[in-house]
Amino acid sequence: MFTSLRTVASWLLVLIISQLLAGCEETTIDPAQYGSLAGLVVESRNNTPLANVTITTTPATSSFLTDAQGRFTLPQLATGRYTLSVRKADYTPQEVALTITEGAPTTVTLVLERAAGTNRPPALPFSPSPVDQATGQAATALTLRWRLSDPDGKSDSLRSDVLLYESASTSQQQLLTNSRDTTVRVTNLKFNTVYFWQVTVRDKTGAVVRGNVWSFQTRPLPDNRYLYVREVNGNTDIYAADTAGAAQRLTSSPFVETAPQLSPNRDRIAYTSNATGQYQLYTMNRDGSDSRRITMLAVEGYANAGLGYRWSPDGAQLIYAHYDQLYRINRDGTGLTLLATAPAGRHFRECDWTAQGNRILVQTVGANVYEAEVYLLNADGTNRTLVLANLPGRLDSPSFSITGQQIYYSRDVDGFENATGRQLNAHLFVQNLDGTGLVDLSISTVGTIAGKPLGTNDLYPRLSPDGSRVIFVNAVNDNLSPPEVWTVSLSGLLRTRLFSNATLPDWK
Repeated sequence: MFTSLRTVASWLLVLIISQLLAGCEETTIDPAQYGSLAGLVVESRNNTPLANVTITTTPATSSFLTDAQGRFTLPQLATGRYTLSVRKADYTPQEVALTITEGAPTTVTLVLERAAGTNRPPALPFSPSPVDQATGQAATALTLRWRLSDPDGKSDSLRSDVLLYESASTSQQQLLTNSRDTTVRVTNLKFNTVYFWQVTVRDKTGAVVRGNVWSFQTRPLPDNRYLYVREVNGNTDIYAADTAGAAQRLTSSPFVETAPQLSPNRDRIAYTSNATGQYQLYTMNRDGSDSRRITMLAVEGYANAGLGYRWSPDGAQLIYAHYDQLYRINRDGTGLTLLATAPAGRHFRECDWTAQGNRILVQTVGANVYEAEVYLLNADGTNRTLVLANLPGRLDSPSFSITGQQIYYSRDVDGFENATGRQLNAHLFVQNLDGTGLVDLSISTVGTIAGKPLGTNDLYPRLSPDGSRVIFVNAVNDNLSPPEVWTVSLSGLLRTRLFSNATLPDWK
């Protein structure tokens, strides 16, 4: 028994020593592993980068903000699973799960949506054209342009209202209302005038922004030397043009405006219009503004649809034909005075007034327009003297030379006498008051140089301001083709076309 106890004790001692030796062995620990995260945060509607977005992680690390390009970097992240929390004011927060691995950076693009019920108003309209405070802008037609932007990325849904104001005026024009357009065309502006314009923009939620007030100034009034009448799409209006031929439309009503004449002092244009149902006499500024009616008795009569009137040499008065009566009136419509009565059965028609001797030249016609006579009168209507008796064919448009010693007119040399007034071969003539020195300006006096084309009429002659040329109208005698305005020298040479589709010219 003693021996068995010794054996058990020996085994116990061996076991204890073995355990002690095992406790002295070295323990091995694996090293930590790290990676990194690089990300971009964008807006869901237009993929624009979002700055100052807060990025946090679970398990917790440091908090990061995106830069101006919407980017962020989280370096030295222990490998493993993370949840990113992405937050920015007015946007719906996001939680994104991802795994960080060792080695190359983990990359991620995060998309934030604007929170429901949040909206930012549009930006102020910008980039106006013409630029703010521009000068020398076109008055006849000008296109205004601007640009729009919406911070919510909805520029295609923005709508504009555009107002135009004239300086020194309380009136305004509504050029656009609730329009998607970012351009608008404005016409018939005044010359040498400052205009202000403003764009109001709204988005689809109704947020409204009033833009800055911009301005521009139109160019100075051009020195238009020519006036004429043109018919476009059945509408007859008055135009002005410079020596280069650039046209400016002065009237735009649905009625007939005709027979323009610039006053001798070049400040007002007289014309006639049938806006009242009869042709009355009006005046307006040279740019077409400030139209004023000055007559109550119509400028009408036999073959006289608003043609029979003329300025006084000083521009203070006008004379005009009203059936068989010839009147004088002040330019403001006052002082109506009867000057003369036509011979029995005749009406006054076209007329002229010269400062040389202060005399009036006037045409009378019978019920048939080809029954024409031309008389010379004193400015007070007295001393009526026959200058041109009734000749074969239609005779029209008598006017004085600069010296007052000659008269210009047109006449159908074919002697065609038609009740409707049609002419076949009207020529331009000039002669002395006593009937001598007759010259046909429609026939060239030099060799083979052609004069008036066959089948046309030369009409409405008036002497140029310098007395060297005659302005007139040439028209095909079927009265179907549009008339044209021409000039010709006093010898019948150098026929030059100025304007197409034009008639009743005035040149001062």
